Amino acid sequence: MGIDRRGFIASGLALAGAIALPRGAWAQGSADSAFLEARIASGELPALAQRLPQVPLVITPLSEVGRQGGDWRHALVGGGSYSMLVRYQGYEPLVRFNPDWSGLTENVAQSWSVNADATEYTFNLRRGHKWSDGQPFTTEDVRFWYDAYFTDPQANLGSNSWWFADGKPATLEIVDEATFKVRFASPNGLFVQQLAWAQQDQLTRTPKHYLERFHIRYNPDADKLAREQGLESWIALFQREIGMADDNTFYQNGNRPTLNAWVFLEAPGTNTEQAVAVRNPFYFKVDTAGTQLPYFDRIVYQMVADPEVLLLKALQGEIDIMDQYIATPANKPVIFDGQESGGYGLYTLKETAANVMAFQLNLNHQDPVRNALFNKLEFRQALSIAIDRQAMIDAVFIGEGAPAQPSIRPGDPLYNERLATQWTQYDPDKANAMLDAIVPNRDGDNYRLDETGRRLSIIFEIDQTRTTFIDMFELAIPMFQAVGIDAQMRTMDRSLWETRVRRGRSYDATAHQFGANSGIAAMLDARFYVPVNNNCFYAPGWSLYFTQPTSDGAVEPPEAVKAQQQLYRDLTATGDPARQTEIMAKILENAADLFFTFGVSLPADGYGIVRKDVRNLPPEMPNSFGWPTPGPARPEQFFKA
Repeated sequence: MGIDRRGFIASGLALAGAIALPRGAWAQGSADSAFLEARIASGELPALAQRLPQVPLVITPLSEVGRQGGDWRHALVGGGSYSMLVRYQGYEPLVRFNPDWSGLTENVAQSWSVNADATEYTFNLRRGHKWSDGQPFTTEDVRFWYDAYFTDPQANLGSNSWWFADGKPATLEIVDEATFKVRFASPNGLFVQQLAWAQQDQLTRTPKHYLERFHIRYNPDADKLAREQGLESWIALFQREIGMADDNTFYQNGNRPTLNAWVFLEAPGTNTEQAVAVRNPFYFKVDTAGTQLPYFDRIVYQMVADPEVLLLKALQGEIDIMDQYIATPANKPVIFDGQESGGYGLYTLKETAANVMAFQLNLNHQDPVRNALFNKLEFRQALSIAIDRQAMIDAVFIGEGAPAQPSIRPGDPLYNERLATQWTQYDPDKANAMLDAIVPNRDGDNYRLDETGRRLSIIFEIDQTRTTFIDMFELAIPMFQAVGIDAQMRTMDRSLWETRVRRGRSYDATAHQFGANSGIAAMLDARFYVPVNNNCFYAPGWSLYFTQPTSDGAVEPPEAVKAQQQLYRDLTATGDPARQTEIMAKILENAADLFFTFGVSLPADGYGIVRKDVRNLPPEMPNSFGWPTPGPARPEQFFKA
């Protein structure tokens, strides 16, 4: 087993809380779930030994062996927060991150290996592994993803950049029902780490026996089936059913079989009050006592309208584990004071985001005048120094933080001081002078006019569930207006934001966070430093050019951006950690010159709430979407005492 100098495993065997034992070592005397008794007694389900793979994954619980039963009481905010579900019940890639994010460990794959130059990866699945409906999970499902989605130009909506090396897609070889190989034309040194990143391993999410009826190649009547459901063609139907283009759509489909610990009985969107996921009887993990996981029989998500309602429910003791949308700096005093009456405690989140919020102008705007203006480096720099970051930090984050651009945290070997600190000094006079040189004309209300004589309005479109964003914008908008920019904020439901921004092109600007502020995580999620994926909301066309340069919507970048994208290809092409660090340092230095976005502050550590009777939740975790908190901490072994 090879281990690189970052501690990321180059071939997978057992480590860090997960052990693989032969069937005889766990099956003898194992009791089956009381939750499933009626289905087993009726013959609908076979006994436990027939439901598990030949070699299940044996999980060592964090603190204590638990017991099956009970509900995990949770919540989803608004109509479009379903992407959060990867954090709670959707993180089951072939290879996953360790609970402490120090490396990789096996998961759906029983083992894996990579050759010396990182051009060939071999994965061994668990023989006898089954989908949640009892159908076999084999390499035929892997083949289906590759043939029906990845290499099908009608079905694939883009992304999957980690499946390319030097612009060429990987090839797939099916060795047998449990073994397959992925080959690249040139080295792809971060391929396994990319598979472990949240939501990116689609091989474990495409059951052929369910999806093939919706694809014209496998079902000649797929078009007819689509029209019966009110859709134009099989393409729309297949894309809806496979759900790869939209996390909200993906989790709203409770009919699709899964490998996850819980399967939806009532999927989000089908009930306005709650969504309910129940234990997967064919889940492939057991604990060290031979008990099939998960411990919780159900996850019950309350559907709440907004974060204020969620806060009230938490204070009333109705939420078992949660941090998203609720654990804000502004809420911390009331949450801290409510611990005794609410019956909960707090856990620590080590923040990994590149900024608390990044302002992102659309550098690929469809309006040519806006596009040219937003692409002026000096225009973005002027907007950056027009905002008083310290005032925002003091008001929104109770003084926790320091002015910074989206960047690497101090102390990390990749820290770049210029990238982190440039154009963060509040200087409205200088901002005005810089803008006077670019857009000098003003209207009667003292707002600047663009070259066509239109008022220079910039509408920032924001996901309304991000309450800290809204709080920051309420302070930032008057600051922009003070230098003659008619800045506006348009809040919207998360699902509309996904349509308007993530999949749209006509917006002026938005704001988001995440990215990564250290080490290997920044290499895997370099969104603010180089446009390479659909999280780069400042450059959707350039990002698409990186992955699919000939596709509709791709925009050819200027040479400096192309060079930055080539550096990222060079980074992913090597498996040598020293070389990766060297290239990433160049990317960060160039990012300081390109200045794609501007931010507010590197985030201070956060927190979450956990009911006092919940066991096996770590007291401290990274806070990341790539390490989808708390997914890698193994929610399947959480339980109530």
